[in-house]
Amino acid sequence: QVQLVESGGGLVQAGGSLRLFCAASGRTFSTSAMGWFRQAPGKEREFVAAISWRGGMTSYADPVKGRFTISRENAKSTVYLQMNSLKPDDTAVYYCAAAPGVGVRVREYEYQFWGQGTQVTVSS
Repeated sequence: QVQLVESGGGLVQAGGSLRLFCAASGRTFSTSAMGWFRQAPGKEREFVAAISWRGGMTSYADPVKGRFTISRENAKSTVYLQMNSLKPDDTAVYYCAAAPGVGVRVREYEYQFWGQGTQVTVSS
């Protein structure tokens, strides 16, 4: 079992930055792949970024490549999402998720545990 709690969301102007945090509890965090997803109003939840269990491999959705960075600190049971050059289209609820296994996971169905989400709003 892995419990996940996201934080760090908020309101920011276009071009600004935010850093999201995902605090995990549970014995299997260090051997879990982690990911960030987002859901905008009226849209389906979509993949944003993922990281392997040791952080050696990452994957990003095309809309965020070059602007977002996912990282993790297993000693702190925390996953981060650094978001730079934010755009109004990045407005969404951002979810942290954990998947069994060590490799990068990019598909929603591969993730077993989910947080409650944190709201990110980017104004133009």
